[in-house]
Amino acid sequence: MDFLLDLVDADMLRTTLVVATPLLLAALGELLLERVGLLNLAIEGMVGVGAAMGFCVVFVAGRTVPTVLLAIAAAALSAILIGVVFGWLTLHLQANQITVGLALLILGLGASSLLYRGVVGVTTTPPSIGTLPLWRIPGLSEIPYLGRVLFQHDLFVYVGLSTLLPVWWVLHRTPLGLRLRAVGESPKAVDALGLPLARLRWSALVAGCALIGIAGSFFPLSLVGGYSDDIASGRGWLALMLVIFGRWRPWTIAAGALLFAYVEALQFQFGVTSKAIPPQFLRMLPYVLAIIVLVRVYGRAQAPAALTKPYDRESRF
Repeated sequence: MDFLLDLVDADMLRTTLVVATPLLLAALGELLLERVGLLNLAIEGMVGVGAAMGFCVVFVAGRTVPTVLLAIAAAALSAILIGVVFGWLTLHLQANQITVGLALLILGLGASSLLYRGVVGVTTTPPSIGTLPLWRIPGLSEIPYLGRVLFQHDLFVYVGLSTLLPVWWVLHRTPLGLRLRAVGESPKAVDALGLPLARLRWSALVAGCALIGIAGSFFPLSLVGGYSDDIASGRGWLALMLVIFGRWRPWTIAAGALLFAYVEALQFQFGVTSKAIPPQFLRMLPYVLAIIVLVRVYGRAQAPAALTKPYDRESRF
C-alpha cells in the first residue's frame, strides 16, 4: 500500500511537472525545425549553451526580475546563433544535416564549458545563484492535493508548460502552420506556389532554437540553481526522441514529456523512501524507457517527407 501511495504522491507529481518543462520546451523547439525538414542533432549542445548563458548572466548581474528575463533572452539568443550556423551550412551550402548537427553538438558542449569557466573561473566549490521563488496562485494553491501538484510552481514552469497551446495552434490552426508543415513535406510544391520557402524555414529555425535555448536556461534558473558541464544529462537527446515518440504532434509530445518526467521523478521518490533499489538503476530508467519507446514507435512513425533532404530549386528531383 505504501508503494502505491508513493506512485501518486503529490510532491512526486509536482516534480514531474517541473522536470517535464525543459523536456517539453526543447521538444517543441525541435518539432518546429523538423516540421520544415531540418533535423537538428545539436540540440544537446544548444541546451548546454543556454544553461551556461542563463547562469552566467544572473551570476554577474544578480538575481532580479530584469536580469532573469535578460538571462532567458540571452540563452535563447545563444541557441539561435548556433542555429544560424546550422541553417547557413545546411540551407545555403546544402551540407549534410546529420554531420553538421553532430559537429555543432560538440561545439555547443565545449562553448558552454568555456563560457562558464571564463566567467566564473576555476573553483573548488561551484557557485549558486538560487532558484526562482514559488508563485502560489491564491485560492487554487490551497486546494488539497491538486493545489500542491498544479498551483505551487515558479513562473518559469507555468510559462513553459503553457507554450504547448500556442505552438499547437500555430502549427495546426493557422495558414502559417499549414505552410510550415507543407515545407517539411514538399518544399518543391511550396516553392512552385510562390511562397517564401527560405523565409518560412528560417522563421521556424529561429523560433525553434529560441525554445531550445530557453529550455537550457530552465536548469540553472529554476531546477538546480547552479551549473555543471553535464547539467542537461542527455535531456536534449530525450527531447529529440520525444518528437519521434509524439509522431510530430504537439499534444502527443507533451504526453511523452510527462511520461518521461514521471519516470525521472521516481528516482527522487524511491531514492528517499527505498534503499533497496540501487540509485544507478533509478538514474538509468528514463533512458531505458527511451530505448524501448524508440524500438516500438520508430518503425510506425511517419516523419516529414523532406526531413534531412536538401532542396535545390534547379534540381529535377
